[in-house]
Amino acid sequence: MISELKKTTEQKMHKSIEALKADLAKVRTGRAHTGLLDHVMVEYYGSMVPINQVANITLIDARTIGVQAWEKQMMGKVERAIRDSDLGLNPANMGELLRVPMPALTEERRRDLTKVVRQEGETAKVAVRNLRRDANQHLKDAVKDKTISEDEERRAEDEIQKLTDKAVAEIDKLLAQKEQELMQI
Repeated sequence: MISELKKTTEQKMHKSIEALKADLAKVRTGRAHTGLLDHVMVEYYGSMVPINQVANITLIDARTIGVQAWEKQMMGKVERAIRDSDLGLNPANMGELLRVPMPALTEERRRDLTKVVRQEGETAKVAVRNLRRDANQHLKDAVKDKTISEDEERRAEDEIQKLTDKAVAEIDKLLAQKEQELMQI
């Protein structure tokens, strides 16, 4: 029972870290990457779909993303969706290809993005701590039900704390990398 609880808690903590990685990938740095457009939604025959389901997204160079719609009549909608997104990007229509240049980040914008990154990290840490709390509560319930001893509970709490510390350290490492990436010119 204890090993199963530790295993599920560790898996959930790993999922929290993966979710943070996905969120950090959406934060724009000066460099172009195709994952930046992943959450942009395009209207396609009456329904909203992710941009990668209606267009091919490639890197043209370090600061430019190329977007090529699979259907010619979709180019205008794709361009509008990118322009209207919260990314602050302004695509240039070159006929069959949209060029999406990455504007250089100002110092003030870099600081704002750093604050956003820290907030994302704090949210991930809270999620990890909530998982620890839930696991410890399960252990306390098991002691009340007399399915495990208090010594086993204490050992399991220590191991769960080690998992929590490891997850928080991983989150801090990810945040430091992203902050360094943001402040790089």
